[in-house]
Amino acid sequence: MDSFLCIAPDVKLGRDVKLSKFINLYGCEIGDQSKIGAFVEIQKNVKIGKRCKISSHTFICEGVTIEDNVFIGHGVTFTNDSYPRATTPEGHLQREADWAVEPTLVKSGASIGSGTTVLSNITVGENAMIGAGSVVTRNIPANSIVAGNPAKVLRYVEAIAGLSK
Repeated sequence: MDSFLCIAPDVKLGRDVKLSKFINLYGCEIGDQSKIGAFVEIQKNVKIGKRCKISSHTFICEGVTIEDNVFIGHGVTFTNDSYPRATTPEGHLQREADWAVEPTLVKSGASIGSGTTVLSNITVGENAMIGAGSVVTRNIPANSIVAGNPAKVLRYVEAIAGLSK
């Protein structure tokens, strides 16, 4: 294994997955023919579908599911806790048992632009396109184009060029 890759033994890699250097993968599953860019971290219990492209400097935390044919731009950040805290009410450093993972689902064919932050408990609909630098605070409808902080629907498309249902 390459010394510039940190891939835990519990990672499930599909067929023909392409991995760049300087990545950190543990406890996740990555589908066939997906491509993971440099400086990406993918945490445990994350599922990434087939033919996805995860661009450099992206953070995909526990609780995120990404279906097939999804594009994730550079520097995209996912969250999994609406009210994160370092300590318990008693002042002790939080442990895994002190909070619950909040899931996020990115459906097939979606594209998430560079620099976007996706909050937890979100579903990004099929073939949706999220503009660069957006902050996703609520569900994104299928076939919509959204942008902004918070991300808002700009318009809808019936079909996005190059994708078939």
